[in-house]
Amino acid sequence: MRIDRIKLVTELAKQDMTQKRLAELSGVSRATINYIRSGKSCTDEIGCKIAKALNVSIEQLLEN
Repeated sequence: MRIDRIKLVTELAKQDMTQKRLAELSGVSRATINYIRSGKSCTDEIGCKIAKALNVSIEQLLEN
């Protein structure tokens, strides 16, 4: 699964949330969030955890 890094950064900014806070809420390491933010892919499970922590559907974060 590949989360669109621009969509992720935009959603974090919209919610005034840091990567550290997202890591705490999602249970995903900050390093993993940093990898995703730099354009790397992630597992479906991690993608879903991030979407849930941001309170958005996973479809809103995926690359088109």
